[in-house]
Amino acid sequence: MHISGSTRVFLVIGDPVAQVQAPVMFNRVFQRHGVNAVLVPVQVSADRVPAFTREVLATGNIGGLWLTIPHKTLLVPLLGHIDRCGAVAQSVNAVRRHEDGQLQGAMFDGLGLVKALRHLGQPPEGRRVLLLGTGGAGSAIAAALLDHGVSQLALHDLGTRARQLATRLADPRVVVTSNHPAGHDLIVHATPLGLQPDDPLPFDVSLIEPGTCVIDILMKHRPTPLLQACAARGIEAHPGFEMLVQQVPDYLRFFDMPDVADAVAADLADVRASTLVHP
Repeated sequence: MHISGSTRVFLVIGDPVAQVQAPVMFNRVFQRHGVNAVLVPVQVSADRVPAFTREVLATGNIGGLWLTIPHKTLLVPLLGHIDRCGAVAQSVNAVRRHEDGQLQGAMFDGLGLVKALRHLGQPPEGRRVLLLGTGGAGSAIAAALLDHGVSQLALHDLGTRARQLATRLADPRVVVTSNHPAGHDLIVHATPLGLQPDDPLPFDVSLIEPGTCVIDILMKHRPTPLLQACAARGIEAHPGFEMLVQQVPDYLRFFDMPDVADAVAADLADVRASTLVHP
């Protein structure tokens, strides 16, 4: 990779950031398509995110931010512009400075998961879904699943977050429930459990009914404990890589690279291959 004084810099911010896959994927896209840009991970604590964002997006060559755990909800109050998905989820994946000087945000997780489900042969229409985790990514996923025809969406989270999301969604298909997996044919895990090796399982895998599909949106090259437990039972389960693959063209369009976005969307094979590359 050649970095010069005219290179456009993007940052992916989170806490932690050791697990992020975006730099491998997007830097490969930039190189392949001749884009003079680089994406760099930066670990920023939650209390410093608003001030950090204001400062770095005031610079001349930092084009924008990718947001990961747990920062996707923190910048919403600062945004002058937000897309529909971000407004529903009260969460964004990406932030840039709009031409009018205000901050602009967008959320891609929900539609990314829906497109990933279709790619995996698990379309959402008519499914009875249990969604574990209603933070930034989980909220966007909930909205997208409802938009794409699930028959029921059961929400579970700690505290009052699931109930708050249910109120915001205001859809009769939404219920707030326990983490009991029975009675669902699609389970989406969107909590941080599994990032650390000693994390407990988010639910009792022995209670999953046959034929259920599990999506763990965490992206780790070593299978998470949840994926391992599902494999031991013969339950179909997938990590979150495909969800990110399907979002790549959306990020590129948001950051004013429409031609590259169209080229990547036409053939995602190389992006998908980059998920096999360890950072």
